[in-house]
Amino acid sequence: MPITTCIFDAYGTLFDVAAAARQAAAEPGRVAFAKVWQKLATDWRLKQLQYTWLRAVADAHTDFWTVTQDGLDWALEANNLTDPDLRTRLLALYWELSAYPEVPAMLGALKKAGLNTAILSNGSPEMLGGAVKSARLTELLDDVLSVQSVGVFKPHHSVYDLVNKRFSCTSDQVLFVSSNGWDAACATGYGFQTVWVNRAGEPMDRLPWIPAHTLPDLTTIPTLAAAL
Repeated sequence: MPITTCIFDAYGTLFDVAAAARQAAAEPGRVAFAKVWQKLATDWRLKQLQYTWLRAVADAHTDFWTVTQDGLDWALEANNLTDPDLRTRLLALYWELSAYPEVPAMLGALKKAGLNTAILSNGSPEMLGGAVKSARLTELLDDVLSVQSVGVFKPHHSVYDLVNKRFSCTSDQVLFVSSNGWDAACATGYGFQTVWVNRAGEPMDRLPWIPAHTLPDLTTIPTLAAAL
């Protein structure tokens, strides 16, 4: 079946999760933070993901904003940063993450081709709405789907169910795109056609499934979707 629907993870896929730390590090008076911002950004993202997995298996769901704050608090302590103003600033910037440069043109090309476009994310509706509005992607997306409606984080199958229910499509009509190798792999197991956007050149996750395609960024997604 041809692709009718292109679904994107949000954080790390459409939105640059390091942007908040990068921007804060460039602001006046943050000399100490500027020396460690890259490590903090990495630590923050890793703990944010780990806490979603742990909460999912422990049946202890919460909203993604809580997980994001918890991950940041761990990362700040791990990097010996105790400035409460820095914490406040980083959290504020997380609501305004920039999109990767190729995102608007890529989504525009998909819409021009008549395909459905949407986000499927662990993010809370409020967080995702803020990021979409800040990046000016509202008109390029048909919907923004959040795990909050099913009460469990990815990669639970009920999260991927949201796509077929929303767009009345079959799984093989969906091209699912994520910068998380584990997310793309699990979506393959679910039945979607998948792309892993491996921006960092990481090794493939050792899971029962692998993404069908691997790309360095999102630029060629419209060409791939048309070819499938």
